[in-house]
Amino acid sequence: MGLTIACLISACEKKPDVITIDILNLPSLTVKNFTTTYTDSGKMQMTLSAPVMESYENTDSPYSEFSQGIDLIYYNGKKDSVGRVTAKYARFTTKKNLWELRDSVIVSNFESNYRIETEQLFWDQQKDIFYNDRFLKFSSDDQIVYGTGFESDSHLNRRKIKNVSGPIYLKDE
Repeated sequence: MGLTIACLISACEKKPDVITIDILNLPSLTVKNFTTTYTDSGKMQMTLSAPVMESYENTDSPYSEFSQGIDLIYYNGKKDSVGRVTAKYARFTTKKNLWELRDSVIVSNFESNYRIETEQLFWDQQKDIFYNDRFLKFSSDDQIVYGTGFESDSHLNRRKIKNVSGPIYLKDE
């Protein structure tokens, strides 16, 4: 019996480990297998899906994080898809209406068969532009162009590629 009491006394003297959690750093919303559809005047514009979405509303600059990637599909106002954006990581900053896409970013326009591949891309939804200052590969049916730095509308129709390398074919007009 003397041994049991000694163990209890020594157990009482040991302070328990305290784990502190800063609740403001936790997501205010977590959604798994997330899919949402954006419409304008009843016409489908895009669908966004992701394995996980975490929203952080308790910060000065609220944002949503898609740590396992996103898949965004553009539509022509009907059921036909006209483009796609994929990335293995994405972050949307609410106040700036700005997306940061990282890791294996691919933007495709199905109508013109244009495709951008890069490791980081910003998408300003307010201005409807994609841009970056990183290496990228632009491909179409008849050419592949490499560059460092890029700016374009979200459909890849009006684009500027900086520090271009690779053959560029010009159409006779």
